[in-house]
Amino acid sequence: MPEYEFRDVYVPRGVSRRAATRLLTEHAEYGHWELDRLRLNSDGSRQVRLRRRIIRQLRATW
Repeated sequence: MPEYEFRDVYVPRGVSRRAATRLLTEHAEYGHWELDRLRLNSDGSRQVRLRRRIIRQLRATW
């Protein structure tokens, strides 16, 4: 089973949808994050959980 690390990002309600999309796209492109969960609160703010896979290096047994 793969292991993931998570990052929570809070986007306040004043941020436009386009700016939020740009922010999440930058995280995806440069940090190799993918969207795990997005929660839209009643006040208009967004709570985003991003995840990326942890790749463990195996030691060479020579």
